[in-house]
Amino acid sequence: MNAPVNTPAPADGELKELVAQYALQLGDDALILSQRLSEWCAHSPELEEDVALANLALDLLGQARTLLTYAGTLEGRGRSEDDLAYLRTEREFRNVLLVEQPNGDFAVTIARQLYFATYQHELYSALVESTDPELAGLAAKAVKEVAYHRDHAVQWTLRLGDGTEESHRRMQDGLDALWPFTAELFAADTVALALAETGVAVDPRTLRPAWEASVAAVLEAATLTMPTGAWQPGGGRAGEHTEGFGFLLGEMQALHRQFPGAKW
Repeated sequence: MNAPVNTPAPADGELKELVAQYALQLGDDALILSQRLSEWCAHSPELEEDVALANLALDLLGQARTLLTYAGTLEGRGRSEDDLAYLRTEREFRNVLLVEQPNGDFAVTIARQLYFATYQHELYSALVESTDPELAGLAAKAVKEVAYHRDHAVQWTLRLGDGTEESHRRMQDGLDALWPFTAELFAADTVALALAETGVAVDPRTLRPAWEASVAAVLEAATLTMPTGAWQPGGGRAGEHTEGFGFLLGEMQALHRQFPGAKW
């Protein structure tokens, strides 16, 4: 575990802005992964998975709505959850790169779910102790949802990893392909670090040991190998995204931009 960073406590106005940025980061993570999972509707390998993945997407969308609404309220610019979801440009989104990665085959999606749901479970388990009542309340609800998300990913990882030779290969390939993007989950982000000093947020670096132990145990049980590698892409928190992200936003935002203000 990294030693704590001693930084001056932010003033009230600065604290409010930092919390808004933090809520936006977490909200963007949930929103973009929700969009990716929704792409599986009518395309998953089993009818039951159509329902399961849609439910995961809806859970994440609920988290995103709460977080984006909170971010909009704190920033005081009159932006609603819809404004933040549909009217921002690519460079204004603050999600980690992992959640925007294309679905690939089903094993790639499961690898992404295992990595991210395990991270979210560690994060929200810690955030229930947040000194910010809104974040603590969200975490208390969300930690129950992401526990299911993680279990769903674990069961599929075991099934694919310890299944046929082909399913094992695909699952290992998915894990290997997405492993580099996991480092960003635990990067020393300045927003999170400043808020961790006040008890509002969690130092992301402190989450990694438990996350690694949890993922490693699952992979061992699934007869899979824990990936390694030095390449660690990042930049999502600063608005620097991968090539496919623009296409994702184009699809997600098309209706709202074509018919602004429409209600039905």
